[in-house]
Amino acid sequence: MSYVLRSLAVLAAVMVLAAFDSAQRPAEAQATVAFRGYPVGTIVVSTNQRRLFLVTSQDRAISYPVGVGRAGQQWSGTSYINGKYIKPAWSPPADIKRANPKLPNVIEGGSPRNPMGAAAMTLSGGEYAIHGTNQPGSIGGFVSYGCIRMHNSHVLDLYARVSVGTQVVVTR
Repeated sequence: MSYVLRSLAVLAAVMVLAAFDSAQRPAEAQATVAFRGYPVGTIVVSTNQRRLFLVTSQDRAISYPVGVGRAGQQWSGTSYINGKYIKPAWSPPADIKRANPKLPNVIEGGSPRNPMGAAAMTLSGGEYAIHGTNQPGSIGGFVSYGCIRMHNSHVLDLYARVSVGTQVVVTR
């Protein structure tokens, strides 16, 4: 095959892969969407949609895909962010430790085994957090013990936009 034909074949393959990749991206991307019903600055997690919304104006929000609680591990209600951490260490709560007794008592921040990912924002009233993940394939699923998982780049974006005291509303 001549150099020109090989180059054209490579270019065609790149274009097909780019088209496939962009077709996959919308479900995983953050986007600004129409959204009403909550005050500006509120985080709303829709468990059924597996989306987190940060309300940015009266009628708009930034929407992020998330992983949410498994059946029997889901919750709903109102909370607020009571802590913000970059590369946090993680200590498994008692129910997770019972289910996985071989887990260490602490997994250091930055470890590829740490389920908190790049950042975490802890929620008042329990052992839940909005956090990154080192398992990006889990985003979009019913996968956690009640925490809200985000792609690491998304949790860092959200982290920069909110502060301690931000209201979080979790709906089913």
